[in-house]
Amino acid sequence: MTVSVAVRDHMRRRAGDRCEYCHRPQATSPLIALQLEHVIPRKHGGSDDLENLALACAECNLGKGSNLTGIDPQSQQITALFNPRVDTWEDHFRWDGLRLEGRTAIGRTTLRVLDMNSSPRVVVRLARNWQ
Repeated sequence: MTVSVAVRDHMRRRAGDRCEYCHRPQATSPLIALQLEHVIPRKHGGSDDLENLALACAECNLGKGSNLTGIDPQSQQITALFNPRVDTWEDHFRWDGLRLEGRTAIGRTTLRVLDMNSSPRVVVRLARNWQ
């Protein structure tokens, strides 16, 4: 997908220049730029419209892939993943030190599918002193 500089700039401003899933700031990933991610993947009928695009770090983008759902680790129910165009981040996630906690089934499921608290990711948070 090719996007204009104007669209990319708009997305960075909208996202505060951080991953819309784990909130990793671009500044903590100087070698890998935040990526444009399809909230609803094209293979599931998603478009290239701004309202279907999110800014994501490489780890979240790779973890999410074409998934739309996952299994909530608490209820064991199939649950939708966090949608940054519809959902409010603070409703579904909160920080507990360097780890993210899921406040809802959507939050817990997204944390699990995107592996947002993997050891390497927590180490980066510690080393870069961010959250």
